[in-house]
Amino acid sequence: MKTRTVFGLLRLGAAAICLVALIHRLAWGLASNTVASQNFFAYLTNQSNVAFVVLLTIAGIIALCKARDPRWLTVTLALVLSWTITAGLVFAILVWQAGLRGIRIDVPWSDQVLHFYLPALTVAAWALAPGHRAVPWRVIPATLAYPLLWGAFTMIRGPIIGWYPYYFLDPRQVSGPPEFLISSGIALATFSIVATALVLISRMPLPRRLRVDPAESDHDGPDHDEPDHRAASEESEHSADTDELVHAAGASDPVRRTR
Repeated sequence: MKTRTVFGLLRLGAAAICLVALIHRLAWGLASNTVASQNFFAYLTNQSNVAFVVLLTIAGIIALCKARDPRWLTVTLALVLSWTITAGLVFAILVWQAGLRGIRIDVPWSDQVLHFYLPALTVAAWALAPGHRAVPWRVIPATLAYPLLWGAFTMIRGPIIGWYPYYFLDPRQVSGPPEFLISSGIALATFSIVATALVLISRMPLPRRLRVDPAESDHDGPDHDEPDHRAASEESEHSADTDELVHAAGASDPVRRTR
């Protein structure tokens, strides 16, 4: 079985696991009265994981049909992975801080899958998956657009319904604007750091070589994102050799010397 086929099936499997975890988390939240149905999709984690399910399903189908991911898919994957990985890191920090504050936070298996296991696996897949392309640096500032819009909407909605998805956004649970700004700044910085790491991984020489499927590279051709300098060099050397042969032939031919 080709490497791309395996990764295509793994992508579809991860999308299915993420969907099951989302459904369980919703059912668990409703049964335990820890979340209202209208607030379930207000969490950045849940929104980004819904996008993860949709995008990974599309990516799995593309991997089964094509030897290379299109550029738009690689860029979009980098954005969504930045959101889901950062959400997992922030959730871990919130659980840790809740313990310091004496606040109990139950973490069902679905939360563990959504926040810890799937992000860890997606990082490994990002580094080794065949058919990836190098991610442009502009992805880093673009990553911040969604959390900024989400944050603005949350701060408008919060006072209206009297509820915030994360405690550091709630004015009643923070010491004041400085704590709010510091916590929000740390969250945005984490988004940037994660996006930067994903861009760097996509551009590392070793992972890029590992992501080339030998069974398919001959059919797919060179990566258009990176010019084939070796082929150009060989062509130049071949042209130079040809010119030398022609010159030598002309020098040894008395007829050509008189012309």
